[in-house]
Amino acid sequence: MQDRTHLVDDITGHRRMRRNRKADWTRRLVQENRLTVDDLIWPIFIVPGSGIVDPIPAMPGVNRMSIDKAVEAAREAAGLGIPALATFPNIEMELRDETGSNSLEANNLINQATGAIKKAVPNIGVITDVALDPFTSHGHDGILRGSEIVNDETVDQVARAAVMQADAGADIIAPSEMMDGRIGAIRMALDAAGHQSVGIMSYATKFASAFYGPYREAISTGGLLKGDKKTYYIDPANGTEAIRDAALDVEEGADMLMVKPGLPYLDICWRMKEAFGLPTFAYQVSGEYSQIKAAAMNGWIDGERAMLETLLSFKRAGCDGILTYFAVEVAKILSKR
Repeated sequence: MQDRTHLVDDITGHRRMRRNRKADWTRRLVQENRLTVDDLIWPIFIVPGSGIVDPIPAMPGVNRMSIDKAVEAAREAAGLGIPALATFPNIEMELRDETGSNSLEANNLINQATGAIKKAVPNIGVITDVALDPFTSHGHDGILRGSEIVNDETVDQVARAAVMQADAGADIIAPSEMMDGRIGAIRMALDAAGHQSVGIMSYATKFASAFYGPYREAISTGGLLKGDKKTYYIDPANGTEAIRDAALDVEEGADMLMVKPGLPYLDICWRMKEAFGLPTFAYQVSGEYSQIKAAAMNGWIDGERAMLETLLSFKRAGCDGILTYFAVEVAKILSKR
């Protein structure tokens, strides 16, 4: 028999990587990571009133919704198999003050939304944030005293707000304000109030990023912000500091960890999952979403492929799930496969 060995066989030692790529069925057979509807958490924005679906210009396809419309959206999400929603309020300007006191109103907008969604769609999870930026007149995540965002007073307040959110029916509290000690304080407060089953998804590594702009438009804080958030968010240059920050949250009782933003910090996702082994999530933030949407609308990229590719990258980086404004769009695509 004629020897048909090729030079390439000698070079590779008869190991050819393309064998497993030669057909669709082999590619599917050896695929290492898959994106499913179970990986999706849908962030939504709540406004006062009724019958409101208000498009956000900087986030094409994303709307602010009154509670009744949010309930309809929750039904749609549950029907598609999306496990959970993350809710963010855009309250009236006259209710915002230096301390974010409306966060401590038991019947505030975010708590009303939780109650309505859980009553109408009890099988969908509701994840709420206790950061104060939607409630403050200065746009910061904590209480402003002079020129300082005060840590301990903010922690006291977000712990109280967390209990009220749990009372309203929140399944998971996701504190994003990055104050020191907040996870332990919230855990203690929840347990003391009998909410041992309410989980904490820590924004374990929230970076002082340029990718939050459209979100701030969505909750009407962009024009309010005095200064920046660098005294409490993590420097984008600091990976080791981010892991140290996450380690403290693990010690204080976090049940899940989140990296925010997502795509620029895939290395942090991987390091955090490897270090702690807790369920790990990425938040594909507004700027990431808007970049893909804008480029797709201009015909510069294939928007659907870019969307799915970026979401799959989070899975490859070790994430158990993704908070993404694409959630409904993706769920519909996946349902047809």
